[in-house]
Amino acid sequence: MATHSDLDNETVRTLLNRRSIRKFKDDPIDDDTRAVLETVAQRAASSQYLNDWSAIRVTDPELKAKFAEFGRQPYIAEAPLLYLFIIDEQRNARIAERKGVDTSSPDWWLTASYHFTQAQNDAVLALHAMETAAYSLGLGCVILGSVLNDVPGLIEACKLPKYTYPVLALAIGKPDQEPALKPRMPRSMQFFENEYPSDADAALEGLDEFDATVHQYYDLRNTDRPVDAFSEQIVKVSGQDTSSKPLLPNAEAQGFHLEK
Repeated sequence: MATHSDLDNETVRTLLNRRSIRKFKDDPIDDDTRAVLETVAQRAASSQYLNDWSAIRVTDPELKAKFAEFGRQPYIAEAPLLYLFIIDEQRNARIAERKGVDTSSPDWWLTASYHFTQAQNDAVLALHAMETAAYSLGLGCVILGSVLNDVPGLIEACKLPKYTYPVLALAIGKPDQEPALKPRMPRSMQFFENEYPSDADAALEGLDEFDATVHQYYDLRNTDRPVDAFSEQIVKVSGQDTSSKPLLPNAEAQGFHLEK
């Protein structure tokens, strides 16, 4: 049986102390560190060994400013290291065509919903591996789903070809802030034994206490007021209209067939 000392190591501490960093020092990230982070991302799990993700390293200041515009977060433009992780079946299409495969055929399935989802998963796993490695090296990160506010604009700005699709961005740099750890809900509300709980109320045991804890947390983005209780955040977000951010038309425009 593992002892407490067995379970307390540098990797676990790094993960338990993970927090989003939105303010970075001006210090650049050296080439060796960047190479390590990129190689770690490549070592992440890959479904069916398709390697169907890529990452755009964003270094051009004007393009960084575009990302900040898409994400509506000015600090994005100040990140020393910025990546956009993408689904990438473009590379596999070119490889298949070299082997005589007709990628316009309905029998070519790498643009179908199953592979789209698997490639999206692979991109997220690679990003998370890079993020964890960055934290272990004393760097800070923030994952940027906000850049997807304008998927067509993002595709145009990064010149993403057919059979590619943006997933998430990751900003990395030396931290210039020390935010408090954001609360997490009780494990009993998120980890279940063998099946999903049939008693919905029992599954929410601990919610009131969690709401109170979250409400006591102060986000550095709004230091003048406490964060809304978790339940209130759910209500607020669930009522926000997302019809301007459709997945299907944007994916179809990139050559994917999510109805398959």
